[in-house]
Formats: sequence, structure tokens, C-alpha cells
Amino acid sequence: MLTAIRTDLAIIKERDPAARGLLEILLCYPGFQALVLHRISHRMWHWGFPLLPRLLSQLTRSLTGIEIHPGAQIGHGVFIDHGMGVVIGETTEIGNRCLLYQGVTLGGTGKDHGKRHPTLAENVVVGAGAKVLGAIQVGANTRIGAGSVVVRDVESNSTVVGIPGRVVHQSGVRINPLAHSALPDAEADVIRNLMERIDQLENQVTVLHSYLQKLTSDRIPDDLQAREAQNLKDREILEYLGDNPSN
Repeated sequence: MLTAIRTDLAIIKERDPAARGLLEILLCYPGFQALVLHRISHRMWHWGFPLLPRLLSQLTRSLTGIEIHPGAQIGHGVFIDHGMGVVIGETTEIGNRCLLYQGVTLGGTGKDHGKRHPTLAENVVVGAGAKVLGAIQVGANTRIGAGSVVVRDVESNSTVVGIPGRVVHQSGVRINPLAHSALPDAEADVIRNLMERIDQLENQVTVLHSYLQKLTSDRIPDDLQAREAQNLKDREILEYLGDNPSN
């Protein structure tokens, strides 16, 4: 247990530039405090007297805002950053060097006994407010974007975004675990693709309309007159996508 605590201290110093010293981490980091108390309650859990470790986990929740069931298995070097509102269920397994942000839920589904909470392999990053639900496997080096809801297995070296979570593979690319701005915007990419397709189709309609004018002497109804093609200069769409309308 002491080895795990030393590793937890080391990962905070490595990943958090705000950590200025050992005493500050011990006194001011609720994620670290919650992990230390959990490691004690987890050992007590295996003594066969569940009430005492559950009481300790509830005390931890009151002190830190982080609820970890004493039955959860947590590896070394895990960092719960800020941590308010984090919930970790009984049969959850968290691998070494995982990073959890505030509001994360590693929860179960249904009322079945046995394994019902997620398993996180090593080096998994779970963004703020993300929910990982059910007895699913999340592969090593995976990043789950803030606010995502993951209910299916995720392969290693993946990025998960959206509700429900969608996987974007980035195998072989080493990414800073704190670089949340590097997450892809899958919804914006889909909208861009659709708008480009609409623009292409409307341009084709304009060309066909021009040929039709040359081939017939009849007057074309007003509702078939050529209109300006839709394109990505639409201000509202560009603002939604986060692009610069002046470009």
C-alpha cells in the first residue's frame, strides 16, 4: 500500500504543474486523499466485515466529494484531478497511471450481481463529466472526452467522444494526457461533410438549370429559377463549427 501511495504522489507531481510540494499535495489534493483512504477501506473490505469500510468510504465522500466503493480495485499512479462528484462503483477495476477528472462516473447497469462496472486498462484518461457504464472494457492509452457516455467496449489507443460514445482510432500516436483540446469534434466533422455535399449538389443543379435554359424556349417556372448555392459561408453554421466567418 505504501508503494501505491508513493506512486500516487509521483504521478501528481509529474502531471500537475500546480503541485508545488509534497505537503501541499498531502493537505490540498482531495483526489490523493480519497485514494489513500480508499486503499485502507479496500484492505478492510477483504476482512469480511463490509460495514466498517463502507462507513470509511462515506466519510471519504463527505471530506473529498469523491465516492469510491471499497470493493473497487485501483492500480498504482492513478490521479483524480480535482475530483468533486467522482463516483467509482464496487466492481470497477482501474489500471495503473489512469487519470480521472471531476464529475466522472464509473457506474453499473442493472441489478445483477457479479461484475457490473467498467474495467479501465493502463493510461486511460476520462474527461470531466464523462460516464462509463456497465461491465465494459476500456483499452490501454484510451482517452474519453468530457461529457461522453460510454456503454460499449473500447479498443486500445482510441479516442471516444459524444453521446453515446463514438470511437476515433489514433493508434501509434503518443498524446499528452492533459491535452484535452486535442480531442476531435466528430459532430462538427460530420456537419462539414454534409454541408460540402449540399454545396456540391446545389452547384450541379445550377449547371443543369443552365443547360435546361439553353435547350428549351419555354419559360421556366419561378420556383425552378437558379438560386445561389449553399456553401460554408453561412455565418450561423460557421459559428457553430467554431470556424472564422471572415475566412
